[in-house]
Amino acid sequence: MKTKVKPYYKDEKTAVYSVSLEDGRLSLATLNLKPSKRVYGEQLIEDEGREYRLWDPYKSKLAAAILKGLPSMPIKTGCSVLYLGAATGTTVSHVSDIVNVEGRVYAVEFSSRSLRELIGNLSGRMNVFPILADARFPWNYRFLVEKVDVVYCDIAQPEQARVLADNTDMFLKEEGSALLAIKARSIDSTEKPEKVFEREVDVLKCRGLNVKGVIPLEPYDRDHAMVLAER
Repeated sequence: MKTKVKPYYKDEKTAVYSVSLEDGRLSLATLNLKPSKRVYGEQLIEDEGREYRLWDPYKSKLAAAILKGLPSMPIKTGCSVLYLGAATGTTVSHVSDIVNVEGRVYAVEFSSRSLRELIGNLSGRMNVFPILADARFPWNYRFLVEKVDVVYCDIAQPEQARVLADNTDMFLKEEGSALLAIKARSIDSTEKPEKVFEREVDVLKCRGLNVKGVIPLEPYDRDHAMVLAER
């Protein structure tokens, strides 16, 4: 059976694809911005002369959220994205694929070691701008980041919602969207994850964000949820 690739969402600018593999499995994928190059050992496939990178939901909370029913995907071709907690660039690389050459990804990471790995992993991706900074203090990189369409936050810190809200206040466009990957155990390891999710969502609402969905990420990530919010 030939591998089949088709858009995952109806909006073609949401450049996320569903892949039917030869062994019958289904996978997500993004169109490879740097053909023939892998970032984290992912599988490359070709369909009708185009190369795609399979997107592993066990290594990317955004992929997990999409598969678990993220109602809409705000990151689209041409978007500018502020990515907080970029780590070594696994999910950033797929966001880079999606926004394509017309878009920009400002990748903020606190660990200098992780940022060095990200720079190596994403070499040649001219739409990614690595920034060594602490996402808790957005004013420290305010001269490096423009107003963006999406703020994405995936940090292992307490007060994750507050950090996202502080960054949206400074950088998010009026009609922009936000995605927050809540890590319950990083906030309160003694409380039930559902209660932690509720508290963080309340923070976003109090800060003027309209929460459109809360998606638990199990079985891909235990005690995690993805929150989609808008201005």
